[in-house]
Amino acid sequence: MPTMSYHTRRGQLETYFDRTAADAWKRLTSDAPVGKIRATVRAGRDSMRETLLSWLPDDLSGTRLLDAGCGTGSFAVEAARRGASVVAIDISPTLIDMARERAAEVTGPGRIEFRVGDMLDPALGEFDHVVAMDSLIHYQAADTVQVLERLAARTSKTMVFTFAPRTPMLSVMHAVGKLFPRGDRAPAIQPLGEKSFRWKIVGEAGLADWSLGRTQRVKCGFYISQALELVRACAD
Repeated sequence: MPTMSYHTRRGQLETYFDRTAADAWKRLTSDAPVGKIRATVRAGRDSMRETLLSWLPDDLSGTRLLDAGCGTGSFAVEAARRGASVVAIDISPTLIDMARERAAEVTGPGRIEFRVGDMLDPALGEFDHVVAMDSLIHYQAADTVQVLERLAARTSKTMVFTFAPRTPMLSVMHAVGKLFPRGDRAPAIQPLGEKSFRWKIVGEAGLADWSLGRTQRVKCGFYISQALELVRACAD
């Protein structure tokens, strides 16, 4: 089961993305002009989204996909264009409202069901693929592995997600963030040592049927994130 630290951080993230940063996030994930720092974050996120999409089949017709922590819905839209039936869930009602508005005129063979809630809710059902782009980067390693274990129990093929790799630059950014007034701080990213994190995944009993797949680091200015693929052993 998720630990108390998971639930505490989840509450902080809900407050931040639904209230404090809603307008900034809307601009970042649109074509609106942004400053140089946010422009690098936008470019990095675009590159990461393309990376994760490239790890999924070109034709997702007949598959069910969970976009866990979907934000404003960019990934969900692309997956639906490939034919997937997407459940796009986020803890922020504000972000989900933005996502619904942006996806209203999207055409394609797939469909998107936007939901407000917890990605771990078993009522969401079972999936062929799970994607969690930059939605687990705020959690400690133990919590992240437990989240993956819970999602794996309802996933038949692949899980692709990102984590924040422990690098000198991220360590500096983490330290500098603590200097801002408490009301201005975003929930801290939790940099993870890649080697130890991979060992935690391999050693988790609930992930015994899964193997580590592709990995790719995206670094663009102030955006640093590591993509990782998990493949179910019995997946086609």
